[in-house]
Amino acid sequence: MIVLLYHKTDILGLQAFLRDKFNLWTGNGSCIEEIWKNFKNIIFEGIKRYVPQKIWNKNPDPEYYNEEVKWLKIKVRRVYNKREFGQPYQVELKHLSKELLVAKKKSQEIFLRSVLRNEGSCWTELC
Repeated sequence: MIVLLYHKTDILGLQAFLRDKFNLWTGNGSCIEEIWKNFKNIIFEGIKRYVPQKIWNKNPDPEYYNEEVKWLKIKVRRVYNKREFGQPYQVELKHLSKELLVAKKKSQEIFLRSVLRNEGSCWTELC
């Protein structure tokens, strides 16, 4: 998904672009539809040129991950990157990895219980 970063717009460049295109827009077209189409094209061209974009990726984590799991993932990643520096980091990595697995299973069970508990109530709300 592409997201426009309006707060990083090159305002001066966009203003100069619109000033240059103003005469073309106002002098061209006889009917309102044609004037509107020209205006839209100019605005979209200005956005494409002067408003930066970024690609927004969806979060790959499942929705049942809680704060504890996310924090443990960060810790494991940090220790994983340091594992080459010696035995203590490798031992800590094994310990944190096991702790992360336990936390993932626990958060998944809690999530599934809450979904199953709320399943009966949501059907009555729909009817």
